[in-house]
Amino acid sequence: MFPRIGIGFGVIVAATLAAGVAHSSERYPSQAVRIIVPFGPGSLSDIMARIVADGLSTRWGQPVIVENRPGIAGSAAVAKVEPDGYTLMITSNGHTIIGLINKNLPFDPVKDFTGITRISSLPMSLIVNLDLAAKNYTELVALAKANPGKLNFTSPGLASTAYIAAALFARSAQINIVHIPYKSAPESLTALMRGDAQMYFAAVNLATEQVQGGKVRAIALATESRVPELPQVPTFREAGLDFIYDSWFGLMAPAGIKREIADQLNKDTVEVLKLPEIRARLAKQAAVIVFDAPGQFDKIIRDDTARMAEIFKSN
Repeated sequence: MFPRIGIGFGVIVAATLAAGVAHSSERYPSQAVRIIVPFGPGSLSDIMARIVADGLSTRWGQPVIVENRPGIAGSAAVAKVEPDGYTLMITSNGHTIIGLINKNLPFDPVKDFTGITRISSLPMSLIVNLDLAAKNYTELVALAKANPGKLNFTSPGLASTAYIAAALFARSAQINIVHIPYKSAPESLTALMRGDAQMYFAAVNLATEQVQGGKVRAIALATESRVPELPQVPTFREAGLDFIYDSWFGLMAPAGIKREIADQLNKDTVEVLKLPEIRARLAKQAAVIVFDAPGQFDKIIRDDTARMAEIFKSN
């Protein structure tokens, strides 16, 4: 009896060890990967996520599924998930202010995430409803100062690039304008065109389509220089306000992810961003491709979060 028990036990141990070795050497990813987007379908983060997901899926030979979970719940889900690399998040630099707009977060926006790499930056333009009695920046600011708290702006939510741009603009121009949030970028744009909202910071590609269609008016660009899509629209600096807003969209993972997996994610994402077909798709969104070395995005998240806290502390 004893020899038979000993042999059986040895077989079990050997099989267990073999399974452990096989698992530890298993190439990542060996199954589907989820990318959570804490904004609705059609948002800028959603568009970026779907472009990158397609590239990664092709590179890995595994499904990469984009899941929209708008709001704090989406970010919280990623912060608390097993850090095995199979649940990721693509979001905007609105991530850097969520701790400022919600003091009871169930997670830490910096400590609970590992930055993989930025993906892109999108130039933003301030567009207004055609019925607004302001044809340029000077007239807009004069109107706002004459009617404090009566003009409004829209955005897809408090953690969106559109909200941050508008809030920083209002602070720089020293005007009091009211925020009207919607669930998505398309809803915000519809509200603007319908007249339910008066101002909106839109990505240049979106602004271009509506400006050329005669549906909205472009006031100024929050960029260093003019853009070819809207050559007639001045920058804020040209219009008289020293204001530039640099947005970013980036890929994040839960804190605690193995360094080798994070490094692979960085390498694979950067290689995907260099592909001609991915570059072409991002160019159609007027997106400027940006990417980081391993560990660099973590520093950007920390620094931007601290900077936003300093800027918004008096708001």
